[in-house]
Amino acid sequence: MVWEEDRERLDRFVAEHPGVRVVGGPGELLDTRPDGVVLTVPTPGLAAVLGQVVQAGPPCFVNKPAAATRAQLDALDAVAAPAAGRILSTSVLRFAPAFAEAADGLAERAARGEVHAVRATVRHDVGLWATGYNPWQDDPAEGGGTLVTMGIHGVELLVALLGPDVRLAGAARATRAHHGLRSEDTGVLALRWDSGITGTVEVLGVSEVESYTVAAHTARSTETIAIEGGADTLDGLGYRGTIDAFLAMVGGAPSPVPWEQTRAILAVLAAAREAAPPLQPGG
Repeated sequence: MVWEEDRERLDRFVAEHPGVRVVGGPGELLDTRPDGVVLTVPTPGLAAVLGQVVQAGPPCFVNKPAAATRAQLDALDAVAAPAAGRILSTSVLRFAPAFAEAADGLAERAARGEVHAVRATVRHDVGLWATGYNPWQDDPAEGGGTLVTMGIHGVELLVALLGPDVRLAGAARATRAHHGLRSEDTGVLALRWDSGITGTVEVLGVSEVESYTVAAHTARSTETIAIEGGADTLDGLGYRGTIDAFLAMVGGAPSPVPWEQTRAILAVLAAAREAAPPLQPGG
């Protein structure tokens, strides 16, 4: 079943899934007692609909980013925190095989004090927004723009490694090529964990390729995890692993991503959105 207010998105989904049943609203959908809900509501209205899902009780996957501003995060936290075990909101990259296979080892080394700094690089072109596609995502006050919607991939990976005790140290942004955007097409976030580890997230929204890397700097070397689509993008970038995790929740398992981590990630991104200085003419 599907409910979608955006007619263009709804028509596209029905064309891809011709057997789907279209319903008139979230209440009508929840009255059918679904086994699970995938929530892709734009961020300004997400908390209100999630509240209905939480009351109904099924596990829910919330598309990223679940919040882009402090006000959105406060509203989200009020409904999500009491039902955290039934809510999953994440970058799919957390479940990418290349990351999942290396993450535990790096996390253990960080816990032993061997990792001194980390860096995540996000390469994902945002030029489509300049054509008017999903304009709310490009709006800093609604979907957060490039810094939030693409930056979440890097922050998610670093928090998955080092935990939620993190805060923003600074942020910067620029427009280098996609001048029709309402937000930016490049950015950088500086992070610091309570352990003393520092981190950097590079957001490159002008890119001919889609790829993601995580680098962990130790005294001896830099260990790098590269995440790419490869021959099977759904598997290589973590989409299949994310759906498997959600289906496990439908089967009764708790969310594999602690709400404390999700909230910390969103708090960093909201802070970065506030901290990034206004764009100057020409960049």
